[in-house]
Amino acid sequence: MPSPPRKARRKGSGVTMAEVAAAAGVSMQTVSRALRFPETVTAETRKLIEEAIEKTHYVHNLAASHLASAKSNTVAAVIPTLSASVFAETIQHFSDVLNAEGYQIFLGNTDYQSNREEAVIRSLLGRRPDGMFIIGTHHTRNSVNLLRRAGIPVVEGWDLTARPIDGLVGFSNNEAIAELVRHLVRSGRRRIVFAGLLRRGDSRAAERRDGFVAAMKALFPGEKPRLCIAHDLPLAMESGIEMLSRVGAEHPDADAIMFSSDIIASGALLEAVRRELPVPEKLAITGFGDFELARHLNPPLTTVAVPSARIGREAGRLLLETMKGQAPFQKRIDVGFELMIRQSG
Repeated sequence: MPSPPRKARRKGSGVTMAEVAAAAGVSMQTVSRALRFPETVTAETRKLIEEAIEKTHYVHNLAASHLASAKSNTVAAVIPTLSASVFAETIQHFSDVLNAEGYQIFLGNTDYQSNREEAVIRSLLGRRPDGMFIIGTHHTRNSVNLLRRAGIPVVEGWDLTARPIDGLVGFSNNEAIAELVRHLVRSGRRRIVFAGLLRRGDSRAAERRDGFVAAMKALFPGEKPRLCIAHDLPLAMESGIEMLSRVGAEHPDADAIMFSSDIIASGALLEAVRRELPVPEKLAITGFGDFELARHLNPPLTTVAVPSARIGREAGRLLLETMKGQAPFQKRIDVGFELMIRQSG
């Protein structure tokens, strides 16, 4: 009985081991041996192969037994942190959409580190997912090249960019904070301070800072925008207490503090109440994200609501349509935002 014909390599499966071998000037067997048992090849050969992998953006297939299959029924998701409930909500709704169609989710956490994101992307691509969802739009050049060469649908989320890798579901962090600035100015605030935790790699917090600066310069030409930026604090309510003290020391005349996150804003608001600071009469406090805690504080926290659940659903739907070979009606979706005006500012 004749052997069944071999199935063609799945479309868009990326760079092959043969291409790596050609780039390194060695055989495929040598590349395979170097990847599986690096101690069996010389240091010089390993270096040649490593350089070829870097040059071709090859991703070693950790699920080679599935190469003959048309698809893996898995999707990868990359998030910046496991500690933020809004990202968890996004991933939950993303998973709901994909799980309903029989897909399982691989999850990777970057901890806001670009080099770690690159490693996570490479590792997840090695599982040969049928698509990938990434929170964020700022990536290293290597990460972008890996994703574009992988030949699978990619959706970025939680931000907007003029040059997405593929699909995009997000909102303008810049415009959201600018709209909150305009609200505070309309309510009579003038000496507004932006207090932000800018961890390296947290591009969304940087967008909010930039939006604040641009809005204040437009409203008060000639005045230097007031900033209180911390790079050394964790994303925790305790950091809000510390940031409140720093703002008090650096900008004692402040009549409003805009925090880059509800988490630190909540800590600052609780501390302000403990210190008997008159909020909002003398000092307005605002956050960003509309976490559940925000509406239950006393006074309730003014903030920006982000449709995190919708981001997850739209990203899942967009990825699903593309994986099925359908042409999505819209590949770049702006979900917008909403100001939640409460009693704190």
